[in-house]
Amino acid sequence: MNTKHKKRWGLLILCPPLIFLAVTWVVMWLWNTLLPEIVGVKEINYWQAMGILVLSKILFGGFHGRFGRNNCGGGFRERRQMMEKMGNFSSEEREKFREMWKQKCSGNFFQKNNE
Repeated sequence: MNTKHKKRWGLLILCPPLIFLAVTWVVMWLWNTLLPEIVGVKEINYWQAMGILVLSKILFGGFHGRFGRNNCGGGFRERRQMMEKMGNFSSEEREKFREMWKQKCSGNFFQKNNE
């Protein structure tokens, strides 16, 4: 591997943490600029801003990938492939497939626990 590719890989590995650190700084700056005057809260330091950012990701953003998805739908490619498969089904197979998909994807945490 030549040095040009090594530099690209190094940059690729460094970019996500650097972006996260920059976003943390923006959160701290916005908090300290806006909220003390508007709401009357204390100013925060960098580490508190990082904690707020992580906490908001956990509470509102969730975790994506294999961990946080309910495995329903998928991306555009998966949906297109599924629709192509359904086109080859008979009407009975198509209805059976829809019912299976509804059972897999319908409902949320509360519905499953209340049944």
